[in-house]
Amino acid sequence: MKKNEPSQGPQGVAFLLAQVGAHAAARFAELLAPLHLSPPHAGILRVLSKSAGLSQQELASTLNMHPSRLVGLVDELETNGILERQEKVDDRRTHALHLTDEGQAILGEISRIAKEHQDSLLASLGKEEREQLAEILQRIADDQGLTPGVHPGFSRIGRKGRPKC
Repeated sequence: MKKNEPSQGPQGVAFLLAQVGAHAAARFAELLAPLHLSPPHAGILRVLSKSAGLSQQELASTLNMHPSRLVGLVDELETNGILERQEKVDDRRTHALHLTDEGQAILGEISRIAKEHQDSLLASLGKEEREQLAEILQRIADDQGLTPGVHPGFSRIGRKGRPKC
């Protein structure tokens, strides 16, 4: 079926959610690629922008991710000057994670990309429909016990037999 052709009839809602979600995730990854970032990188930056100073252990817990799997992603962000580890004043064995000025600038670019991506994805919906869809999806996410603002794919990163985000 081509882009603007009508569908062949209604599909199951769960299938449609999965189809649109997979399409949206793949497209977002494509849009981030010129920044040399992946969606997990963007998710880490988003969390740290709201909770600066988390330790890697605290960040892993927030993301529901195994701490050893997080290390590589944090290392990449630190190597690229996007975040930095700083010793915690109350425990010098633990490092607090902070966005650098470059990280703040990159986060602004990610936000711009995300907004344009959302607008493109929802182009066929009016403002009221977008608000209704967001409310309905939020109710479903809440009912399913999903952590607000955290992609459930973090828990699968690097596990055998599971796709990488």
